[in-house]
Amino acid sequence: MGERLGWSADADTDPPVLTLPDNTGTTNSVGEHHPSDGAAESFTDNGDQCEENDTDTVTGMSRRHSVLVVLILFYINLLNYMDRFTVAGVLPEIQTYFNKNDSETGLLQTVFICSYMVLAPVFGYLGDRYNRKIIMCCGITFWCLVTLASSFITEQHFWLLLLTRGLVGVGEASYSTIASTIIADLFVADLRSRMLSVFYFAIPVGSGLGYIVGSKVKDATGDWHWSLRVTPALGVLAVGMLIFFVKEPPRGAMERGANRQLVNTSWFIDVKALIHNPSFILSSLGFTAVAFVTGALALWAPTYLIRSQVVQGTAKPCIKQPCVSNDSLIFGVITCITGFLGVGSGVEISKWYRKRNPRSDPLVCAAGLLISAPFLYLALVCVVSSITATYVFIFIGETFLSLNWALVADIVLYVVIPTRRATASALQIVLSHLLGDAGSPYIIGVISDQIRAVRPDSFLSEFRSLEYSLMICSFVSVIGGAFFLATAVFIENDRKKAELQIKGALTINDDDVGVHVSPNGTTAQLPVSSDFIC
Repeated sequence: MGERLGWSADADTDPPVLTLPDNTGTTNSVGEHHPSDGAAESFTDNGDQCEENDTDTVTGMSRRHSVLVVLILFYINLLNYMDRFTVAGVLPEIQTYFNKNDSETGLLQTVFICSYMVLAPVFGYLGDRYNRKIIMCCGITFWCLVTLASSFITEQHFWLLLLTRGLVGVGEASYSTIASTIIADLFVADLRSRMLSVFYFAIPVGSGLGYIVGSKVKDATGDWHWSLRVTPALGVLAVGMLIFFVKEPPRGAMERGANRQLVNTSWFIDVKALIHNPSFILSSLGFTAVAFVTGALALWAPTYLIRSQVVQGTAKPCIKQPCVSNDSLIFGVITCITGFLGVGSGVEISKWYRKRNPRSDPLVCAAGLLISAPFLYLALVCVVSSITATYVFIFIGETFLSLNWALVADIVLYVVIPTRRATASALQIVLSHLLGDAGSPYIIGVISDQIRAVRPDSFLSEFRSLEYSLMICSFVSVIGGAFFLATAVFIENDRKKAELQIKGALTINDDDVGVHVSPNGTTAQLPVSSDFIC
């Protein structure tokens, strides 16, 4: 085998054993590798390696230019979520304009998420193999055109609004599956986590701005259609910045070094490898719970708050447009602030706790979901007695719910090799949306309608039916926390396997081989059936 890194095995009896060159350490008879100081640093400290690599040479961009790229991607992600939640900010007006019930209105979010989910694997495949900058430019341009077209739909054509919202998902899928992989190719270790936190600040901030812009533009113009014309105009600027300022970095160069190339495998091999990656699957299921809760709250929380005040007599029911309410504005501001606090705090808490426990990322994600559950429940049950208390509980619940946004993305990036990351992001999008926010707005609406059907028709019945259906969110948060706790069992082994594949010590086709990390930091290659050993 010479000086090439590789695995040797007795095909009949013995589990495979890691064989390394003499200058990197020794291999014992049970397959444990005890690296020398230099090898230990190479395998366990990506941060030091990042400092040793010349960023300009490896990526073709200076550190300042790389940060600029992250800011541009942040801006586009901001527009992405602004557009997605502008509809939620004017949902009562849309419901009144088209004269639709809760379940029919909930389809607006569902059809968008379904198209977004179905096309994500397509763009994930393309993003792992072709120029990501060109794919994003085409997708964002298409998204802007469709969103603008949706703002001219009349009240007789609700089906056309559903169609255009579905087509918007095409453009967004082309961006969301790819953007984080570009950041992963520009930074490593703690700096990558910080850059991802900047990128994922756009989710809560963009969501909040969607509520705010949607409601304020509607108030200023007296027509909700104008709310859908803001993000297409800003999207033109986004395409221009992509064309002139963003360069395509080489995939995985910051981790593997400039001189080692990673080879693409077929899509089916990529998917098989991801299915056999327990950290990826379990963290994706945990994130699915997050998507379910955020999708339901994003669409229905402002409507729920409005109905609660109608019941209390502090607001008039929305029977005739324009409907005047500050709840979308307040909920948007809360979402922005809690996003800043949650995303930033999640990264810093995990970084601090990692010094004591290398499994900090999934543990912090689990804690965020488990703690948010009771506060979301209290926000629902306290709304009639105190709207102020409800806003406080929403603030606390959303802050803890936001802890995981950047951490989940980082988990995917360090347990999956660079040539599979866009596919991994796409599959995570499919799973989290298929079982999460693709159905949650519609499910909440259907349950609300079914509860209301057995009650006398009244404003109180509308309020209570939506309240009871939204209580599902607290239970789903607990389930998501359990999935992240399970992720913590496997995270170190899967991280080490990805590092070995990137370095060339394990071929990218050896995905049926487990890597066990012992408490003292040594590694051993084990059959996949032994990968449950911790």
